[in-house]
Amino acid sequence: MASIGDFDPLHANIPATKVEITISGRNLLDRDTFSKSDPICVLYLQGIGNKEWREYGRTEAIDNTLNPDFVRKFLLDYFFEERQNLRFDLYDVDSKSSNLSEHDFLGQAFCTLGEIVGSQGSRLEKPLVGIPGKKCGAIILTAEELSNCHDVAVMQFCANKLDKKDFFGKSDPFLVFYRSNEDGTFTICHKTEVVKNTLNPVWQAFTIPVRALCNGDFDRTIKVEVYDWDRDGSHDFIGEFTTNYRELSRGQSQFNVYEVLNPKKKAKKKKYINSGTVTLLSFAVETECTFLDYIRGGTQINFTVAIDFTASNGHPAQPTSLHYMNPYQLNTYAMALKAVGEIIQDYDSDKMFPALGFGAKLPPDGRISHEFALNGNPHNPYCQGIDGVMEAYYQSLKSVQLYGPTNFAPVCCLCKRWITIFCSSYFN
Repeated sequence: MASIGDFDPLHANIPATKVEITISGRNLLDRDTFSKSDPICVLYLQGIGNKEWREYGRTEAIDNTLNPDFVRKFLLDYFFEERQNLRFDLYDVDSKSSNLSEHDFLGQAFCTLGEIVGSQGSRLEKPLVGIPGKKCGAIILTAEELSNCHDVAVMQFCANKLDKKDFFGKSDPFLVFYRSNEDGTFTICHKTEVVKNTLNPVWQAFTIPVRALCNGDFDRTIKVEVYDWDRDGSHDFIGEFTTNYRELSRGQSQFNVYEVLNPKKKAKKKKYINSGTVTLLSFAVETECTFLDYIRGGTQINFTVAIDFTASNGHPAQPTSLHYMNPYQLNTYAMALKAVGEIIQDYDSDKMFPALGFGAKLPPDGRISHEFALNGNPHNPYCQGIDGVMEAYYQSLKSVQLYGPTNFAPVCCLCKRWITIFCSSYFN
């Protein structure tokens, strides 16, 4: 994931914490003729020391609504001592194209990450602007510091005897999960799929980070709302119930059968009992390992190089060639090798990398090879570190003749054999 601002290793700051940004829209413009807008929100970050805005990420698109509550969050590093400029652009999605110019602009808002974090309850509401003469509605931004909990909950629910909401059918129910905030508000964290035409749905099992569900506070209130899906986006409210992670973690039991209550119906009808029940069918916890967890556990990353020496790359003596032997700067292949290799080699204990070439005529007989060792040793093609790979590459350029065709299948097969030999010797 991209980090906020340009990274300067000489002036690198340690982030104070990671925060999760939740986005909602209210009273957005309706840009569709026969339905409501299908909004999506795009987050841009502004680099430190320049005015360039760079796209950081996008929420999901939500059909037929002017008041979206986006489930997808943005995770940002928060630096107390920096001004971290953010821009939120909203669009009405009109097609599957990722090109934003093909969708209707709904407005934008500017703020800093500090503004969101520093607002009361870490909740900031700002008007959307950007369309002259139009009131574009508002955007609501909520920030919460993330815990270090890496557990993932896997849950499955079913319901029984839900209220019938459709005139010509039953109901098309789905669940929406919210976690409570310190100020008494709720933040959306998950939506199930819709199960069509039933009052007794069984939803698919789903996976959700415990951090997203309760941020590590097992007694934090979790609210679940039950809706009947409607095509026009005006989903009918069936009812709701509350629970918490500690209760859910008990798994299937009498404690996890919940009455679905509709406050309005309860106030109107004296004999009202409930609008059905929701039952937790299963619950399990898995640990979601991070990259650093794997590294700390001893994971090694192996790196194999295969370089295309076909004539289509151009003669190395020509400046237009990808293999151009420039005495003053790296050519295209060398830059790619260095950029990847210098990072990968830090995660390999012996820093020995097999380096191969294909598509060239080899000395002294001019035979065409699609699996030759850059260091000239077919029995041991390993080079010491990325510097060794670079040296072998340059030596090969001076001795081989670029030819063809582009056939890297032999190189792939050879790599598989070396990996198999390596794994067998390592684990035995």
